Amino acid sequence: MYLVYVLRSEKDGRFYVGLTSNLDRRIKEHNRGKTKSTKGFIPWEMFFYEDFETRDEARKREIYLKSGYGKKWIKEKWFPAYLW
Repeated sequence: MYLVYVLRSEKDGRFYVGLTSNLDRRIKEHNRGKTKSTKGFIPWEMFFYEDFETRDEARKREIYLKSGYGKKWIKEKWFPAYLW
């Protein structure tokens, strides 16, 4: 099983989208500063995740959520009253 996850920085509210097969380990790595792209925005909290049977399916979803349309989807779904 593979998970596509979205973290939210408690520091400034930004989002991070990733893919893993071990969610607990991966969040700990982010919060310990082991990921270059996220270490400046610690601490991170789990925002939401989706599970997939194959890595290929998960990777396609991750790519979408990292796109402009995917970022817009996240904001509209989770913050519909907020004007972006």
